[in-house]
Amino acid sequence: MLKQELIGLEEALRWERKEIRDYYSRYINPGFTTLLSLLDFDRRFVRAEGTSVWDSEGRQYLDFLGGYGALNLGHNPPKVLAALERVAQRPNLLQASLNPLAAALAHNLAKVTPGDLEKVFFGNSGTEAVEGALKLARAATGRVKIVYCENSFHGKTFGSLSVTGRQKYQKPFVPLLPGCEAIPFNDLDALEAKLAPRDVAAFIVEPIQGEGGVNVPDDGYLRGAREICDKYGTLLIFDEVQTGFGRTGYLFACEHENVVPDIMCLAKSLGGGIVPIGAYIARPSVWKKAYGGTERCLLHTSTFGGNTLAMAAGLTALAETVEQDLSRQAAEKGRYLLEKLKEMQGKYKLLKEVRGRGLLIGLEFEQPVKGILDRLTGGKINELTKEYFGGLVAGELMHKYHIITAYTLNNPNVIRLEPPLIVKYEELDKVINALEQILKASHSFLGMALSGTRTALGSILRLRA
Repeated sequence: MLKQELIGLEEALRWERKEIRDYYSRYINPGFTTLLSLLDFDRRFVRAEGTSVWDSEGRQYLDFLGGYGALNLGHNPPKVLAALERVAQRPNLLQASLNPLAAALAHNLAKVTPGDLEKVFFGNSGTEAVEGALKLARAATGRVKIVYCENSFHGKTFGSLSVTGRQKYQKPFVPLLPGCEAIPFNDLDALEAKLAPRDVAAFIVEPIQGEGGVNVPDDGYLRGAREICDKYGTLLIFDEVQTGFGRTGYLFACEHENVVPDIMCLAKSLGGGIVPIGAYIARPSVWKKAYGGTERCLLHTSTFGGNTLAMAAGLTALAETVEQDLSRQAAEKGRYLLEKLKEMQGKYKLLKEVRGRGLLIGLEFEQPVKGILDRLTGGKINELTKEYFGGLVAGELMHKYHIITAYTLNNPNVIRLEPPLIVKYEELDKVINALEQILKASHSFLGMALSGTRTALGSILRLRA
């Protein structure tokens, strides 16, 4: 009887949008389901390759979200899939052994990361990499405090959330990890003031704040942070989960200033967009203080960390990143895209700012909603634009031009352009032209929002009609 109630793989693959929406709402997250439905982002995608995905009606979409940076190689890269097939018969989880693929990937990471970073811990996600880095810092220094930046994003598990700089995500879960203190991003004076008492274990920072709205620090900020940390005996942690593996024009974003952290957090594109991987890599001296010797070697472990499938994907993805010189490609394509977008910024007031490096680019929009439009919707429009304005722009790109983007989590007025690094110039031009058309026809927010019948604003107006 129970077997008859279970849903099989083939049945789930045949589901249409309504069935997916109903089951997702009932068993997973009704609020998220409503949000995606409101923006018409709940389409059923059935195929993916390179920079494109196709929905169940055969329409092709250009993916400029790129799995939040996890798809540097694009969707379903053939060599990564082939690598998984190659190891399909090997034991995937066998803790009573040493996995040669894990040893090989750790070696390769030590070779490509800057300076003397060498000791690797493998987990399954970016937030797990951050958790491991925070634990390592406390164990190695004997100190408790962790300093992080306002508007940062390091994950949503307890330790990572404790150093994520947005109260919206923190408030429902307080008290969080004690001893975590925030300072403004890009402010070396504030950093020195916090570190001066010599009681801080680590300063964790993103070389570019991704979810904060693609915020690029001033030149010299990372180097200054390194010097201040050295002065007060504080470890420096760089969160390169989103910026790593070529995204910003260097293999790692910290290389823009030739700065070496004590610990670096990695994830996302390391798995080739196929298998989840998280990792941190640390200086040997730091790791030894925390976990050296047989008595301490098992203080921090992970059941699935270093599994065969993940390591095969990681080995292949890293090799492809280096062989295709994706860092150079990101730098060149990013310069081209930024130049075109900045020209656009000078022409249209709705586009407030363009910023980024390589192929991590943020577009920040003005919030011009007021007057009769807000009154017509009972205040809903101002509420929507404060939290989801980037979603309205992303919706217009999606519905009218079949281009997938999304807003950044900490700044919803910013949409990110974060395509696979293999993106072609003609695809960059397609996005540029689409944005030009949207902005050209949208001297007011009303014009932009009403131009598509399935935008969130259109949905609200129809509901109130």
